[in-house]
Amino acid sequence: MHITLDSATDIVISGIRFPEGNRWHEGRLWYSDMHTGQVFSVDPASTDGPRLEATVDGQSSGLGWLADGRLIVSSMESRTVVAVAVAVDDRGEASVFADLSVQESSLLNDLVVDEATGRTYIGAFGYDLYGGEELRPGPLYVIEQDGSFRLAAEGLVFPNSANVLPGTRTLVVSETWGGRLTAFDIEPDGSLTGRREWAALPGGVTPDGSTVDRDGAVWVCSVDTGEFLRVLEGGEVTDRIDAPGECAIDCALGGEDGRTLYLATADSYDPAVTAQTRSGRISAVRVAVPGW
Repeated sequence: MHITLDSATDIVISGIRFPEGNRWHEGRLWYSDMHTGQVFSVDPASTDGPRLEATVDGQSSGLGWLADGRLIVSSMESRTVVAVAVAVDDRGEASVFADLSVQESSLLNDLVVDEATGRTYIGAFGYDLYGGEELRPGPLYVIEQDGSFRLAAEGLVFPNSANVLPGTRTLVVSETWGGRLTAFDIEPDGSLTGRREWAALPGGVTPDGSTVDRDGAVWVCSVDTGEFLRVLEGGEVTDRIDAPGECAIDCALGGEDGRTLYLATADSYDPAVTAQTRSGRISAVRVAVPGW
């Protein structure tokens, strides 16, 4: 499949600034509007519109759920992971689940919860991107269910989204400015070993958000080139969706049968630009292989 997003594409949400952290959970699409710090969910089959689920101080990014049902959100600027308690009639109360600011000085990035263990893996920029600081490699942390954390890997070139491949104990991480997907073996204690290149991506591709399908292929977004690529281990690209002139930010597989790919785009990753344009949107495309 090779298609281009256009005016005929099914648009689920529009008029937002920078949609991040796309997840399909309990029949709803969840996402962060990163530049506002807000987290929403929406039922794409309903006309009710998005529901505000949480707000964090500063920028919000990755989303996940702990074993007790709490939503967690990476609060980028405060360098914390915030937990939101389950609420029946209204938004839950937010509290700090893990405070990485005691160790990490750069902005936090995306996260993934390993459902088999309840541990969370989260990356950090490694340098001040918005301040124009020279690129430096960044770390990946593992957070235990009690909120304690430790360094899991370092030397990653802007560690971003991550996925645990179905039926394996393999974690695959996007290195945005490294142009590759990197794999680790997840040990019983949560440590990461066996670091290796899972896929070198085509020239110019800058992998940002990602999701994994039932066959273990990774759909990955290229933020700078406006592409969504389905990639196999070794680097073969089997499908491509173009979003000309846009930043391809994140994606998630969901829908009733798991075959709807939700695609997040915006016109810039500069908060000053998105505050004016609010051109961020999430579109929906049908794909052949369902999510995990």
